Amino acid sequence: MSNLKIRKAAGVEADEFETNVAQELLNLEMTSTELKASLRDLYITAAKEVDVGGDRKAMILYVPYKLLKSYNKIHQRLVRELEKKFSGRHVLIVAQRTILGKSYARSHKTTGLRPRSRTLTAVQDAILEDIVYPTEITGKRVRCKVDGKRILKVYLDSKDQANVEGRTETFAAVYTKLTNKQVTFIFN
Repeated sequence: MSNLKIRKAAGVEADEFETNVAQELLNLEMTSTELKASLRDLYITAAKEVDVGGDRKAMILYVPYKLLKSYNKIHQRLVRELEKKFSGRHVLIVAQRTILGKSYARSHKTTGLRPRSRTLTAVQDAILEDIVYPTEITGKRVRCKVDGKRILKVYLDSKDQANVEGRTETFAAVYTKLTNKQVTFIFN
């Protein structure tokens, strides 16, 4: 029954962790009155557990890009419920996106360049926005250190500081895990 809430590519089986997450989504749909109608048509494509440091873990739920807007409507309620179920782990919802390489060539029927939304930098920027979702990003700066390291400073909207301040370490760890880029979050 939990297979309704997770859809993998053909021939790929869901692991135990993904099955547990899918089962919890199904349980939420069955029991929660406020989320029941919203969760009916929603599903995930994958789930990952990431070490944040200090014996803490975060869960990343990958959802189809087309369903991201629907997930964003119920984001805060869904994350709150899932964090209760999974004993205080931070839950992040990220859209499943495709990166096309520089050598991408279209089929013979259509011509043109690769879409900007499929470039590496566009996908990484979109992942950053997904990770910090209820909060808006007000600015970004790249700091290049003398030793060659690049650190991305992300300025978040200060109106959400009370809600998000405890999660910024999680955001940074997950973004680093997904993109191999160092990031720090600052409120302004």
